[in-house]
Formats: sequence, structure tokens, C-alpha cells
Amino acid sequence: AGEIVFYRGLIGVLVIVALTRWQGGTLATRVPAAHFWRSLTGVAALCLWFYALGGLPLATAITLNYMSSVWMALFLIGGAVVMGSSRIDPGLVAAVLVGFVGVALVLQPTIDREQFWPGLGGLMSGVLSALAYLQLTTLGRAGEPEHRIVFYFSLGSVLAGALLALAGDGLAAHTAQGALLLLAVGLLATLAQMMMTRAYTSGSTLGNAGLHYLGIFFGWAYGVLLFDEAIKALALLGIVLIVAAGLAATWRGHRAGHDHNPAPDT
Repeated sequence: AGEIVFYRGLIGVLVIVALTRWQGGTLATRVPAAHFWRSLTGVAALCLWFYALGGLPLATAITLNYMSSVWMALFLIGGAVVMGSSRIDPGLVAAVLVGFVGVALVLQPTIDREQFWPGLGGLMSGVLSALAYLQLTTLGRAGEPEHRIVFYFSLGSVLAGALLALAGDGLAAHTAQGALLLLAVGLLATLAQMMMTRAYTSGSTLGNAGLHYLGIFFGWAYGVLLFDEAIKALALLGIVLIVAAGLAATWRGHRAGHDHNPAPDT
């Protein structure tokens, strides 16, 4: 996972530096602390997600990562309780409960005993992604453009990935096919992240959230078609519940004035 994160971030850094120089922009920032915390939480979520991808069916790992909207709803409820507010949105409570029912359905039929740790990693990646989205709100309000946000996140990925790789077996030698796969991971991830960041900073949050959840369907389809993964009926029901809970949490949060503009990292 560390090595994949390293190469993904390295390719992202090179692409964004080249793009910024071509457009005559700058990567200097007035809010380095906000970029640091966003990169810390986002890179940790990314590392855990790649770890989960290595040990779980593709659709299961993606679904757990997409729990971030449900975690955001839970954070809003927790904040209301801590602040002593009597106005706890019952819709958010329902979304959280439905989301966790979905998680139980996804995990119970698809995770064996040896898949417990990848499953936990996937779940935690969703929690940390939600925290990263809070930092994205701060950066957006500070006027940071999407290319600068993605650059510092990619730079954090390079540093974290290198440390993880060195703590393990180091950077391995790769065949031409392996090198091309790593290049594809970096290019596709950077392109997708730039497009999604632009969509969330200039378009409808609710519309983008609905389209974003199509990633779960594509993950299921790729897993079945490319990797011969079998997804059971209960797991499919759980995926549907998580998607519904995530959309409901986003909608209720928007209505309550907590439009957190989530943009995915993975």
C-alpha cells in the first residue's frame, strides 16, 4: 500500500507542477497549516483504503470508503450533543442508523476471519476521509484553487508512501507491466481528483454527491467482470443502504446549513 501511495503521489506532483507552470500559476500558499492537516487525514485515509483494496472485494472496499458522508452526519450529531443543542436532526440520526445497517450487511457476508483487518482499515478510511472533507471546507473558504489543494495532498502522499515503503521492504523493482500499472494509477487518480475537486467547487453538491456514489456501482461491476468476485444478495442490499444513507446525510446536512462540499481523495 505504501509503495502505491508513493507512486500515485509522485505522478500527481509532477503532473500538477507541469500544469501550474504551463498556466503561469503558483503553488505558494498562505494557509500551510490547513494543507498539512488536510494532507495528514487524507493520506492516512488513502493508505488505509489501498490496504483494504488489497484484502477485500473491490465493491466492499469502495463502499466502506464511501461511508464518509454517514460519518459526517455522525460528527454533526456528536457536535450538537457536545454543544448541548436540543435540535438534533432526526433525519441525520436515521441516515447514520441506516448507514451502519448497510455496513453490517456488507461486512457480514463478504469478510472472512482473515479479512478482518482489511475490513477495519476500509472502515477507518471512511472516518478519516470525513475529517479530510472538513479540512477541504476550510481550504475552499480560504480561496485555495483545486490544483494547489491536490498538489499538497499529492506531496503528502509522496512523503507518507516513502516512509511506509522504507519501513517495509523498500521500493521494489518492477516489470514493464507493473510500471505501466503504477503510471495508470497515478494519472487516473490525479485526473479524477482534479475533475471532482472542480465539480464540487463550482457545481451542485447534491448533484455531485449522487454521481459520486456511482463509483460503488462501477467498483461492483469491475470486481465481477475483471476479478470474478461474487457479491451476495445481502451485500448488494447493504451497498444500496449505504448509498441511500450517504445521499440522505448529504441532503440533510445541506438543509441544515452544513454544506461541507466533500471531494473524494481515493
